[in-house]
Amino acid sequence: MTSLIVVSQEECETPPGGSVRMARLAPLLSGIWLFFLLEPLGEGWRTRDQLSGILGILVTVLFAVAYMALWMRNRADRQKLIAHPAGRPAVLYVGLLVALGTLMTVLLGGYGLASTPYIGVACVMVFPFRVAAPVVLALVGIDIALFAANDWGSSTGLVFGVLAASIAVLGLRMVMERNVELLSAQQENASLAVENERSRFARDLHDILGHSLTVITVKAELAQRMLDVDPERTRAELADLERLSRDALADVRRAVEGYRELTLPGELARARGALAAAEIEAQLPNSADEVPSDLRELFAWTVREGVTNVIRHSGARTCEVRLTPTSAEVRDDGAGCDQPPGFGSGLAGLRERAATVGATVVVRHLSPGFSLQVVRS
Repeated sequence: MTSLIVVSQEECETPPGGSVRMARLAPLLSGIWLFFLLEPLGEGWRTRDQLSGILGILVTVLFAVAYMALWMRNRADRQKLIAHPAGRPAVLYVGLLVALGTLMTVLLGGYGLASTPYIGVACVMVFPFRVAAPVVLALVGIDIALFAANDWGSSTGLVFGVLAASIAVLGLRMVMERNVELLSAQQENASLAVENERSRFARDLHDILGHSLTVITVKAELAQRMLDVDPERTRAELADLERLSRDALADVRRAVEGYRELTLPGELARARGALAAAEIEAQLPNSADEVPSDLRELFAWTVREGVTNVIRHSGARTCEVRLTPTSAEVRDDGAGCDQPPGFGSGLAGLRERAATVGATVVVRHLSPGFSLQVVRS
């Protein structure tokens, strides 16, 4: 009976994502270990001229079917990363095995006790240790008592089979539960990684297109106003519209391809053109040489976000960008921002970027105006 431990070894052969071929062979390989039920089947066949023999064969076959059904359900739960089987179905299955094993013993005598190692293995498969251990010990006691009371010989082999199979399956179940927990953690990490990448891409797309589309809208409005007044200026603005739309398309393509190329001088130049198109006086630094390289990308995003918000919301007449080795600030003299600090995906994205380099986003209402500042202390 000690070979029954292989019944549970087969439960490990096909982890999620394993071989399809092994998955198909698993029930067959596990069913081989029902070989030990041939003894009660043989006893039933020898007494087939009696009702007890015929019924014994039938009950033994039903016992084998119930055991394999429990094994298949347990295996299906693990493939769904369910570490602990549901309590009620487990009790029903084991209860059925106990009832059929009892009938086997009543009909076939000591041969029917060949069911007890299977019942012990089933308990260890589906019950927690605090429940399975007393049941296995009870099975051992029942085997010893019945062998002694009916003079069926030595029960040592059967007792050893029950204990060895149950202990081996207990160890294998602990390993499988750890594997299920590990796979669940890996899936959770993968889901979080996908979600973080989706958020990053959405943030980048907002920052890129938000700025570009705002400038395009402003220039389109300006071109419409100047259409009858200054045709030459209108042509220039339309040419800028075409260039900006092409730039926006290129930015989106870079974002889709995974590149996040952004330069602080480039953003200052874009800010100058965008503010001029919106007829807002720009006070911008002539260079960004004093900004350290590890802050240049963050400050470029700060300029982009701040200038975009000035053009969209402020109604300002002037906009100033201040750069120091540890800070970048965009301030205006407009009506301020009616939204609470931190509102909107643009500022949320800027806060995330700032956090990665140990910087802080500070928003302030001025009199008049509004200030967006990123500072690393």
